[in-house]
Amino acid sequence: MKKLILIDGNSVAFRAFYGLPLLSNQSGLHTNAVFGYARLLERIIKEEEPTHFLVAFDAGKSTFRHKEYKDYKGGRQSTPPELGEQFAPIRRLIDAYGIKRFELDEYEADDIIGTLSDMADKEKMKTIIITGDKDLTQLASEHTVIYFTKKGISDIEAYTPERIREIYDLEPGQIIDLKGLMGDKSDNIPGIPGVGEKTALKLLHQFDTVEKVLENAEAAGGKKLQEKLKAFNEEALMSKSLATIHREVPLDFEIDDLEFRNDSEDKKYELFKEYEFNSLLQKMDAAETEDISAFDVAMTGELSELGKKVSLHLEVHAANYLYHRPEFIAVTDGEKVYVKNIDDVDAGALEAFLDAREEVNAYDIKRQIALLRQLGIGFTGFTHDIMMASFLLDPSKKIIDVAETVSPYGININSDDFHYGKGRNKKTPSEEEMIEFLKDKVMAVHNAKDEMVAKLAEDEMADLYHDLEVPLSKVLAEMELRGISVLPGRLVEMEEEIEGRLEEMKSHIYELAGEEFNINSPKQLGVVLFEKLGLPVIKKTKTGYSTAVDVLEALQDKHEIIRHLLDYRTISKLQSTYVIGLQKEVREDSRIHTRFNQTLAQTGRLSSVEPNLQNIPIRLDEGRRIRRAFVPKDENHVLLALDYSQIELRVLAAITGDETMQEAFTSDLDIHTKTAMEVFNVAREDVTSTMRRNAKAVNFGIVYGISDYGLSQNLGITRKEAKTFIDNYLASFPKVKAFMSSIIQDAKRDGYVKTLLNRRRYIPDVHNKNFNARSVAERTAMNSPIQGSAADIIKLAMVNYAKDEKAQGFKAELLLQIHDELIFDVPKDEVEDFITVIKNIMENALDIGVPLKVEHGYGSDWYEVK
Repeated sequence: MKKLILIDGNSVAFRAFYGLPLLSNQSGLHTNAVFGYARLLERIIKEEEPTHFLVAFDAGKSTFRHKEYKDYKGGRQSTPPELGEQFAPIRRLIDAYGIKRFELDEYEADDIIGTLSDMADKEKMKTIIITGDKDLTQLASEHTVIYFTKKGISDIEAYTPERIREIYDLEPGQIIDLKGLMGDKSDNIPGIPGVGEKTALKLLHQFDTVEKVLENAEAAGGKKLQEKLKAFNEEALMSKSLATIHREVPLDFEIDDLEFRNDSEDKKYELFKEYEFNSLLQKMDAAETEDISAFDVAMTGELSELGKKVSLHLEVHAANYLYHRPEFIAVTDGEKVYVKNIDDVDAGALEAFLDAREEVNAYDIKRQIALLRQLGIGFTGFTHDIMMASFLLDPSKKIIDVAETVSPYGININSDDFHYGKGRNKKTPSEEEMIEFLKDKVMAVHNAKDEMVAKLAEDEMADLYHDLEVPLSKVLAEMELRGISVLPGRLVEMEEEIEGRLEEMKSHIYELAGEEFNINSPKQLGVVLFEKLGLPVIKKTKTGYSTAVDVLEALQDKHEIIRHLLDYRTISKLQSTYVIGLQKEVREDSRIHTRFNQTLAQTGRLSSVEPNLQNIPIRLDEGRRIRRAFVPKDENHVLLALDYSQIELRVLAAITGDETMQEAFTSDLDIHTKTAMEVFNVAREDVTSTMRRNAKAVNFGIVYGISDYGLSQNLGITRKEAKTFIDNYLASFPKVKAFMSSIIQDAKRDGYVKTLLNRRRYIPDVHNKNFNARSVAERTAMNSPIQGSAADIIKLAMVNYAKDEKAQGFKAELLLQIHDELIFDVPKDEVEDFITVIKNIMENALDIGVPLKVEHGYGSDWYEVK
């Protein structure tokens, strides 16, 4: 049976580029879009077995549609150079596969595909169109299905006429009418202003086509809609025309000329070698010796049949794994797979099995440790974590699930969303479906691990991975399970107290406004401020006056009411988010168990979620007093906080090698006073508090790319004074200036910057032609090695603490990490001795050539600590 595959070349290239991390081969050619294309072609050829194949490309920027509407596709961002350079290799790849490709001046790929699918339809030939553009769904028919690439190229949704009717209650041909009414921002098709999808669908369900909608404008909706339909009659008809795929492109070939033989293995192999697609090469090598899928493995009913090196996955479909028991388990050694409902597993036998393995790998070992603990299993001896490896290899890529993590390595499995559904389409899979899904999942973990670990070594991050991040995951798992004790009654007291204060603030605001109104309503507040009180309008929104924080801050000098509104908003948010919000997070054990995200911040810093305990605001006394609710486990213990002093500036001194700055830290001088001495050229005793304050602002701002404007705003001085200050600073610390310049050059040359422990952060926008985007990228390049190294140091201290026998001899427990600070629960009779030990560990976590200094405090609750 004949089967035609038509690929929308440019559209799929964009999907592949943005769906995969920025990859390059040794010659410096970016290859992520090419790799994505190769993976897609491999999948389509294997799953669909096409007999005919074509990839259609857009020939140029100008088409016949631009003659009809010159702004067609106007406003689109230019193609990133990293993608632009990959179009020629993509064409080479298509040729290597023996697939025909075609493009034609004045026409888009859509039109070529539309013409060919029409020809195939007439022959009743099965046709599959692959695209990232929903416009092509208008081509769906009895014989033609549209494979829409939703995210990247691995998540595909099939559009048939039935599916289109199910979603829109329209026929495929009416998609052009839908675009005619609502327009299409991506192609700059105007449509009728103010008509969205909901209104457009309602009109089409009533009148079928754009033409009939316009003919019956008097009967369509309310008066405003009727007026729009009449006023934008021509725009709607033009928009429909622009959205209509032309199906009579003058082609110089027939469908039979697109025959696909799938007989060019040698050409593919050579190209894969050139582009360094190792995972695809391995698959080709394996196929020569054994014609078997990597996941076509034997199922076993016994753990004892598995080897010494295994991968483990415990499954529960819940974001917060701390409170949900695992439902299934899957274990593999790469040859056999064990998958069971957790109710059928002997926990003791499982723990003994894991303890006896040479290697146990997983995805998100922190989660796996917590799930094992719910089964009463204390195993923590995981060897590898592919989630952590993926994050280190490309910290800009959002970690979603196993499928997303392994996809760059040529492993394609269904995503969690595909398996469980999402939103209104959520579903509960059968046990048989779960077993098959988990077999693929654990095999994907097992098969991806070696290549990821090898890539880490190649990128000089093997030590960072093995010695820091993997052991840290185990430390964090224990912290999450342990939690921190809370006295909810103190939060309730605060809630009542703040509620009273908010009422007082409201009364005062009403008095200043001269009337009562809903302070939380931007619309009502806007009327009071800009109409009744006559304050200058700074910004407007679609619904009226903007009352955003930046607007109110700009109006502070205009009326007394503004300061009170800002205070009210701050206290109100504090009340709802923390005082009330934290009460809901206290569990049956009277503890709050936050989760630490190890794979979010690209600098490597940890973040805290559900609840976020790192961002409790402490500038206001009300925020600080929230900490009174956090207490040690009993009255014989205290909470101890140890905080790195000025760690980022110490790291800056180490990285830049600036002798003046290093001398200040080596001599234990106050760095801000030392900076003031250098910049203002005065003796130590002549440094005033204003000089020190200004020096502090520059110390913490200049390395992050602060401008003269930014510094002038921070210090309340003129831009000229700020520029002089910055120039004097850079003259006083010449190696800091040299670092700022050299690190940007490193980013431009390598595409990334590194911390002291070789953690990478990729900076793609450092070559951006847009000044603002490039400036942000340059500031990021300067900031990341410093902030990232500081993050690495405290994480290393946590790992060293966990393995230090002397430290573990105390009954202290590590509870929280708050950026540069560690919080412990310590018995009162051990606290002084423990401080000596833990300070030694922290101050010697990493030898950076500059002394690390740790300050501490302790008390009966977190508020008393400092």
